[in-house]
Amino acid sequence: MDYYERKSIVSMLSTILVLGIYYWSVFERFDAQIMNTDEQLQFWSKAILIAIPISIVTKIVVLIAFAIINYIITKEKTAGFEDERDKLIELKSTRNSYFIFGMGFVTALLVLAFGYPPKFMFIALILAGIGSEIFDNLSRFYYHRKGV
Repeated sequence: MDYYERKSIVSMLSTILVLGIYYWSVFERFDAQIMNTDEQLQFWSKAILIAIPISIVTKIVVLIAFAIINYIITKEKTAGFEDERDKLIELKSTRNSYFIFGMGFVTALLVLAFGYPPKFMFIALILAGIGSEIFDNLSRFYYHRKGV
């Protein structure tokens, strides 16, 4: 397994772990409260807005730690440049990620259109965001392994 494959796996696992723990606590807090529609919209909006910097900071810390630990274990330096293959892999995996998020966004709109409470719309958006991040990392792993 090369550096990029290991990096994709570590990034995916950190996303699942950190956002899984965060949203688990959010769901527990939501279930413990009784709110009207306006309060629900405000609660879920705050939860997603807080998750964004948590996700960014965690990803930066995890990838720095990964680079250090990977160097200590393998004595392999990180790639200092990206060739055309790496750029193509990034573009294809980003395309796949956007497709997954787009489908989740449409699902969230359909949930509201069919009259479900706003809670389910936000759950669909959260799952779309996490799913697109996971699918991006899986795509990167697959394309590096396949040799696009």
